[in-house]
Order: sequence, then structure tokens, then C-alpha cells
Amino acid sequence: FALVREATNRTLGMRHFDVQLMGGVALHQGKIAEQKTGEGKTLTAVLAVYLNSITGKGVHVVTVNDYLARRDAGWNGPIYEALGVSVAVIVHEQAYLYDAKYNNKDAADKRLKKLKPVSRKEAYAADITYGTNNEFGFDYLRDNMALALENKVQRGHYFAIVDEVDSILIDEARTPLIISRPDQEPTQKYSKFKQIIDKLDAETDYVVDEKLKTSHLTDQGIIKVEKLLGVDNLFEKDYSALHHLEEALKARALFQLDRDYVVRDGEVIIVDEFTGRLMPGRRYSGGLHQAIEAKEGVRIQQESQTLATVSFQNYFRMYEKLAGMTGTAATEAEEFHKIYKLDVVIIPTNRTMQRKDHADAIYKTQVAKYNAVAEEIAKIHETGQPVLVGPTSIEKNEFLS
Repeated sequence: FALVREATNRTLGMRHFDVQLMGGVALHQGKIAEQKTGEGKTLTAVLAVYLNSITGKGVHVVTVNDYLARRDAGWNGPIYEALGVSVAVIVHEQAYLYDAKYNNKDAADKRLKKLKPVSRKEAYAADITYGTNNEFGFDYLRDNMALALENKVQRGHYFAIVDEVDSILIDEARTPLIISRPDQEPTQKYSKFKQIIDKLDAETDYVVDEKLKTSHLTDQGIIKVEKLLGVDNLFEKDYSALHHLEEALKARALFQLDRDYVVRDGEVIIVDEFTGRLMPGRRYSGGLHQAIEAKEGVRIQQESQTLATVSFQNYFRMYEKLAGMTGTAATEAEEFHKIYKLDVVIIPTNRTMQRKDHADAIYKTQVAKYNAVAEEIAKIHETGQPVLVGPTSIEKNEFLS
């Protein structure tokens, strides 16, 4: 740690504060260091990263986006170079190695000029590799599908430091990374089932539960469908027909245009129910997306077949040692301990905190809460100060505004 502090001072003219050394100790012990925003997590990590990199087993530093991965490796590159360890970056479809002799004239930020393009395998062979959670996860899946050993790029899972650890290991923990390919099944069947569902009566042939987001055929509806399909017993042998009927019914009864999805340029695009943002590229699974495409009369795309999948939770639990950094971890300390056996250490700030973090205000009813919010906004508005209001859904947004 003393060596890193001295190298940082000589190369970047910065010297680690004592509290940053405490954070480094927590990371090295495989814990989560909670440091307030602006306390220098990027520099704190260098201490534990260097110490663990000298084992030669490779250290992974995980960030939430490509920009941060490139920035952190580029900024800290001179420190690692002075200490004699190599550092690389893995970003979307690209990989770089920090090389003091290299000069990329196109780099807008002068601190990123030393990042030289290399192969993914070379980037993982470096002592330290910066990258995003998605890239590490997908490379692991691709390695599992590699047909020859020399096609694998990763070389093991020794030590990872996860930045914004609450976002990656708690909020996105169950998010599956999936590698898939289009299925070869014909797509006409979706139109056929859509036509059958269109002939059913909403009053008598099926039941919809809006709250539970479920729908199912009534006995009368089943008899009608059997007649339309020309079969004696719908439940006897053709399970796939039954499944597609259910999806077609869901598409008609539960999914609404311009609420759950929009149609743009002949494509059905999902609307995120929490943020109201469009999610291009994402599709409902199990044939539901195709059923909606049939309902809207746009081109029906092939269903996809999953070839490999892993969740962030399962991927990061493979590391021999795991550590994390964030500004907010104490509130989820119990979860971190239960799922990952990770303890949270609260690192004090270098100087006394100026900002006041008030306690939560709790109200008996929603109306009382919103009235209080409106009054508070009016009071602050009088002073000419701008106010940022963040409700959790579009509905609450509209109600409050």
C-alpha cells in the first residue's frame, strides 16, 4: 500500500488519504467499502488491485459502463506501469492494453491516448483487467461454448472488485445474460392462433384477471376452440398448440398498444413499466412477442433458442475472492451477507460531511404523502431553487405533476 501511495504521488501528483487506505484494506479483505460520493473510490481500488495482481492470477475490476472502464484504466495506467504490472480494458466488441509507448492521436481525452487495441485474450492475460459486468459475463458464456481451448479468452476467476456493487449484485443480480439463436420453427402458426382468439367472446369464452395479469379459457371457450381447430380434446396431445393459444389470448386480453408496447417502423417495442422508456432489442419470451406481432399485423420474427445463460449473481459467486465499492451499501448489508457472504465496512469521509441527509418522512396515506410533497415543492419553488421529483412510475408521475 505504501508503494502504491508513493507511485501515485510520483506519477499523478496525488497522495492517498488515510481513509482511502482504510478502504483499500476493506477491499483486500474481500469486503464492501462504503465511501461517500466524491471520496475517490477509483484511487482507493488501486491499492487492493495492485496487491492482488502480484499473485499473477489476474484481477478483474468491474464497472457499470464502457466509459468508466476505459477511463479508470487510462487514468490509473501510469501508476500500474510504474509498479511494473500490466493493465487492460474489455469493452463492447473491443479490448485495449495500457502501453506508455503507444499514442492514439484520435483519443479526445489525453489520458486515454495510451490505450492500444489488442485481442480479448491478451486483455485477459494482463495482470489487471477493467471491464463491465456484461462483458465479463458474456465472455464467460462464450468460453463455455468454445470448441477448442485456444478459443477461450478468460483464464479464471480469482479476485474481482465490483464498482457500484449494490446496482450490479443486488438490483441486477437476477438479470440473466443470454446467448441465443433464431429457432427454425415456421411463424404462420401465430397468425392462425390469433384468428382463433379473435373469434372468441370476451363475455363468455375467457376470463381475465388484470391484477394478477392472467387470462384463461372458460369451459365454453375450450369447446369453441376445439370446434375451430377440429379436434376432440384440446388437452390430449398437442401441448404446443395449447401454449400458443394461451399466449395469443394474453396478447389480446392483457397487453395494450401504447401502454405495454408501441409499434414503430413495423416492430413491436416493449415499454418499461417502471420508467416508461422504450426498450428496443428486448423481446418477450415464450412466443408472447410473436403473438403480439400477429395481433398488430407486423412481420413476425422467429422465436429464439437459448444456447447459454448465467445470472450476475451466479457469475460473481464463482470468484475465489469478491469485493465491492459504492456510496450506498449499508442499507443492503443483510442481503450482501446472505447471498455473497460479503460484509459492509463504512469508511469515514476525509473531511467532515457538509451535506445534511435527512431521515425519511413516513405518512399514513398516499394522499397525505402527496399533499406534503406538493407543499414542500411549493415552498422550495418560492425561493427560486429548482426541484427534482422522482416518482417510481409513469402513473404516479402524471398524478403528482
